Amino acid sequence: MPRPVDNPPNPWLSTHVEYFGEPPPAGLEVFEEEARSVVATNDSPDIPFRYSVNPYRGCYHGCAYCYARPTHQYLGWGAGTDFERKIVVKVNAPALLRQFLAHPKWNRELLAFSGVTDCYQPLEAYYELTRRCLEACIEFANPVGIITKGPLVARDVDVLAELNRRASVSVTISIPFVDEAMARRIEPSVARPSKRFQALATLSAAGIRTGVAIAPIIPGLNDSQIPQILARARESGAQNAFLTLLRLPAEVLPVFDGRLKEAEPLRHAHVLSAIRDVRRGALNNAQFGRRMDGEGPRWQAIEQLFAVHARRLGFNTDPPRLPAQATMRAEPAPKARPQQRSLFGDD
Repeated sequence: MPRPVDNPPNPWLSTHVEYFGEPPPAGLEVFEEEARSVVATNDSPDIPFRYSVNPYRGCYHGCAYCYARPTHQYLGWGAGTDFERKIVVKVNAPALLRQFLAHPKWNRELLAFSGVTDCYQPLEAYYELTRRCLEACIEFANPVGIITKGPLVARDVDVLAELNRRASVSVTISIPFVDEAMARRIEPSVARPSKRFQALATLSAAGIRTGVAIAPIIPGLNDSQIPQILARARESGAQNAFLTLLRLPAEVLPVFDGRLKEAEPLRHAHVLSAIRDVRRGALNNAQFGRRMDGEGPRWQAIEQLFAVHARRLGFNTDPPRLPAQATMRAEPAPKARPQQRSLFGDD
């Protein structure tokens, strides 16, 4: 069982404070646990990787739209503020990962970091679990793909560069907004977009393959920002790009709706109408294989906007760089839209 920490570490007082900005006003509860596992598996056609590493449960970033919110209900907590402020830390994550990688039947398939909650959320500045897990991947020469909103990933450029030499690594940073004020309203505890672009530049300069995720696309809110996001990411050295549509499963919908109404009162009705426009009148589609895609003329226009600018800027043209010994069990990209289902640029 997770054990509450009486005096939670404050990453905003650490040497990494520049990654996060001003500390938010809400309190934080940290629970440490000796976990039974750190690698999760999935067979969803919506997600192009089979194995993911998750050192934390819950996420301080507090994104209104986070589809992982319902996972907190398995702990007896809520999908709203509990998900954002009751964070479980798997203190034995590096040891568990070493055991997993040492298993004789493991064949060094790609491991995705942040398959559920962000592995570079603020507490990582104190616990360094993700960094130590990456060091384990170096020992076993295991390829890794990272997707994160946390510019703290740039702290580990030395480890990532070594892993890139020993196996393969790519880092995708999620930047759904270029408008910093809007980003702050919808992603209240995530570092500013400018910090995330800086992290892309730092990693790219070190020879690490980088990408940008415009995820999620919220029709009527951030779809018009696609060209600017792609342009700034390319200037920062990103090679790969993809987008996904907003998901609003049952427990996420009220959180997102309340945040949207508070943050963008004049756009609230318009955004909900635009979401329904790409979801056949619904606010969510739970069908496997379609949960992150839309349909209809409006969605086609969004995809076309992305495709035109991605092609113009030269995204998604580089060949994959996985070692011959490694295999990646990923769903192949739809042939009509290959650039939108590649998380790590390896298909």
